[in-house]
Amino acid sequence: MMGKEMNYKDYYKILGVDKTASLDEIKKRYRLLARKYHPDVSKEKNAEEKFKEVQEAYTVLKDPEKRKAYDQMGQYQSAQGFQPPPNWGENVHFEFGGGEGFSDFFENLFGQQARSRRGNFKQRGADQQAKLPISLEEAYHGGVKSFSIEGKQLKVKIPAGITEGQQIRLAGQGGLGMNGGASGDLYLEIILLPHPLYAVERKDIMLSLPITPWEAALGAAIEVPTLGGKIKLKISTNSQTGQKLRLKGRGLPGKIPGDQYVLLKICTPEAKTEKQKSFYKEMAKEMPFNPREKM
Repeated sequence: MMGKEMNYKDYYKILGVDKTASLDEIKKRYRLLARKYHPDVSKEKNAEEKFKEVQEAYTVLKDPEKRKAYDQMGQYQSAQGFQPPPNWGENVHFEFGGGEGFSDFFENLFGQQARSRRGNFKQRGADQQAKLPISLEEAYHGGVKSFSIEGKQLKVKIPAGITEGQQIRLAGQGGLGMNGGASGDLYLEIILLPHPLYAVERKDIMLSLPITPWEAALGAAIEVPTLGGKIKLKISTNSQTGQKLRLKGRGLPGKIPGDQYVLLKICTPEAKTEKQKSFYKEMAKEMPFNPREKM
């Protein structure tokens, strides 16, 4: 193995990424090419050969240690060919999960452990991950949602009460297997889209509720929106801006459902006419009040 010249394999070029590409970029590119050239589905010319090249490149570049070792080899490439440095094969060994038909370049660089097992064996496809944005209403009610990923149209069941960051596993919807091996799984991470009325903290729902000065002073029973529909909420007399009222169990559903919290915000109407201005002046006279006296 030592001193043997061979054709240099440019794994970055095979995957179509820069040498400074991040692991996420490498994974994304691999998934695209693996689906494009997979022998079971591809109509591309020399699809099987290209698929093996892509597999080999990804096997090296996805692992930081193997990638570092490969990058160090780049300096030994020349116009006369490629030749590993002295004693390279004796000192460098890596464990690989196996791959059929890896090149001589690969085997000579990475030692006995990298030698392919010549024969047919089943190889499971890689697991994949993706983000799935859903509305707060979809998280509350649940249901079936359609989405597309890498050209595939899929449907996923959203359980009622799912929260930001939770994952849903779709078995067999990840990377394709080899030689009859099972496909990998697809893991969808839930992302909640912004809502015009509500903010979310885990399973709790937050609502800023505007009320009038007279509703705050005299008390009132007003309709309040929730994800499950409008309900009556009692506002106590002499309520203040910033008060927080709790609607138990009105958050996202679950074994232990969340709550909805209503934050009161007193909104003062504008005095546009002389009569309205006189009313405010009379109120100031009848109810002298300095909210800044303790400042």
